[in-house]
Amino acid sequence: MGPTASGKTALAIELVEQHHCEIISVDSALIYRQMDIGSAKPDAQELARAPHRLIDIRDPSESYSAADFRQDALVEIEAILAKGKTPLLVGGTMMYFKALLEGLSPLPAADEAIRAQIALEADAKGWQALHDELATVDEVAAKRIHPNDPQRLSRAIEVYRITGKSLTELTQTKSEALPYTVSQFGISPKDRKQLHLSIEQRFKLMLNQGFIEEVEQLRARGDLHLDLPSMRCVGYRQVWQYLDGDYDYNTMVEKAVVATRQLAKRQLTWLRGWPELNWLESGDESNISRLMAHAAS
Repeated sequence: MGPTASGKTALAIELVEQHHCEIISVDSALIYRQMDIGSAKPDAQELARAPHRLIDIRDPSESYSAADFRQDALVEIEAILAKGKTPLLVGGTMMYFKALLEGLSPLPAADEAIRAQIALEADAKGWQALHDELATVDEVAAKRIHPNDPQRLSRAIEVYRITGKSLTELTQTKSEALPYTVSQFGISPKDRKQLHLSIEQRFKLMLNQGFIEEVEQLRARGDLHLDLPSMRCVGYRQVWQYLDGDYDYNTMVEKAVVATRQLAKRQLTWLRGWPELNWLESGDESNISRLMAHAAS
């Protein structure tokens, strides 16, 4: 586990090549087909060295929940174990990790009509008004969810409108936890400035690799829009808005880098409170030996 641009993929591929592991991707962007550059999806050469399960499994027009991930990941874990290998779960989508390890509450499936209505209300009144509404029905969730986090805010309101019960009330009951012994590792640079530099360098590399053209192709399909989870992925939204003419190129780059840094900050916040986590430093040549020694113990 680790923040974006911390070196998770490189470390995982090295581990696969040295030990009997197979990778399961834990990333809410890598699940989508046609979203390769902006999601930092492993390229063909990397996938040849270390195939990844649970990438390219959804069209960008489709949704995919933490419950979907848990179900799919359990199947892949069993398949890898049946081959006598060790499942290696790699990614930065903390909610997926949490769902897999701890189980999930019996929440209702998404209701597209209610989601669309919430989006319309947000356009008309702003997300702060919807956050105020959430605070009246679920004070605990409102304290946890920021007004500038539309995905989680929308879901909390959606759950209440579908069930008449708050998200907090429904999440008090969970399914069974993961029935395996798990070694958990986080990787990140010690210096936050180095992580910020890596984020900026990687985004500019994406642009050089054709990220804007990738988003143009997605827009040209005609069935995608910014309210979809796929197009809310960091980087994609900013490039889409740039192509809409909302701001110029330099502003797009700045906004995308800032949004990615904010994502990394949220990921690190999750990880700082994560139990049983063993920290590795990005780029440390001893990471593999340290990881294997801990797993062996």
